Amino acid sequence: MADDDLATLGRAAGGTTPTDRSAPRPAAQTATGLAGRWLPRIVTVGLVLAALNLRPAITSLGALLEEVRDGLHMSGTVAGLLTSLPSFCFAAFGVAAPRLARRFGPATVVCAGMAAIAVGVLVRPFGGGTAAFLAASVLALAGIAMSNILLPVVIKSWFPDRVGAKTGLYSMALALGTSLAAATTVPLTDALGGSWRSGLAVWAVLAVVAVAAWLTVLARLGPQRRPAAPAATPGAPIEAPIRITTSPTAWALAIFFGLQATGAYVTMGWMPQIFRDAGVSAGTAGVLLAVTMAVGIPLSFVLPPLAARMRHQGPLAVGLGLCGLAGYAGLWLAPAAGSWAWALLLGVSNCAFPLALTMIGMRARSAAGVVKLSAFAQSVGYLISIPGPLLVGTLYQHSGGWGQPIALMAALMVPQIVFGVLAGRDRRVEDTAPVRH
Repeated sequence: MADDDLATLGRAAGGTTPTDRSAPRPAAQTATGLAGRWLPRIVTVGLVLAALNLRPAITSLGALLEEVRDGLHMSGTVAGLLTSLPSFCFAAFGVAAPRLARRFGPATVVCAGMAAIAVGVLVRPFGGGTAAFLAASVLALAGIAMSNILLPVVIKSWFPDRVGAKTGLYSMALALGTSLAAATTVPLTDALGGSWRSGLAVWAVLAVVAVAAWLTVLARLGPQRRPAAPAATPGAPIEAPIRITTSPTAWALAIFFGLQATGAYVTMGWMPQIFRDAGVSAGTAGVLLAVTMAVGIPLSFVLPPLAARMRHQGPLAVGLGLCGLAGYAGLWLAPAAGSWAWALLLGVSNCAFPLALTMIGMRARSAAGVVKLSAFAQSVGYLISIPGPLLVGTLYQHSGGWGQPIALMAALMVPQIVFGVLAGRDRRVEDTAPVRH
């Protein structure tokens, strides 16, 4: 990757570059006294706790999906709808996050998001029926969606000179929370008396701890509850607005993002059930999902810098896609016999997510272009991913097995590879989209 591209990436991320030393001061540095000394540390703790809460509401349900279906007399189609909810909520509620942040401040909205997760996770097992379970799940997922969007804003606002380190910490905590919930939900359920309701509700405790951390942040902020976003970096190019919807690069990224999200949410929602139907115990199936999610912890540190050094990220998209195809082939042919290998391969394949985020930052020249591209690719991508888990549930119910659903996921991996190659080309949306005058 050329030096000017690295500089553009630094500006887009809100950090400094070797030729750009006049970055804005972190919001926390404007505070004085005890708050000024402790507030960055408290924000970091809040960041980690919030990231830990971004996936347990999803992966804990995947580990107990069979018990939930039996307890609520839920059909396979409705269960598929349930596994589609994350994508729908991320697309629908994430749009509101920037507007709410402008009005109330990012810290306030993240705190409210953690509260929504706590209430939703606590209430949904005891709502009394499928409709109430779905409604409480939507509440929890709305909190996750808003926090998903705003935690990177928090990083840029408070730590503009440490974006890489804090983003790595955030990514690690997210992957840790994902795998922790997958691995421990079944043992926790057993320890709490064997009730799936208690096994799901216990994850509200983690969200309550995060709420306490963010309430502390808000108390320390006092009248500064809405720290301004970092100003435009001096020396960054000012460019005319672009029509992002006319850019082939933007569309390639959006489709790639949507297809990788489809695979990720099918994995989180259905992979434990695939293993259980093959004769694997519930506890082991949960651990296998945890292994799949945990693979993303080290790879989330390795893939972005590797991608940034490459002019074309297509080979990475191909490699991850081939791992996915191999994993699906294994699930079809010998799901129980090679379960650990298939879990590892699908975990590697799911690392298309950090690759997609990295390419979003590389496919625009300016910070404004990155913001537009990110909003477009993620919103369209999550919309694309909505039907996948639902269709998998429907095929599973009507075919009576996992052959057709696995074949569908393997087939979707092919266009994911194709659009990953297209999105990985060394192009910028400013070059491929007409300028709006």
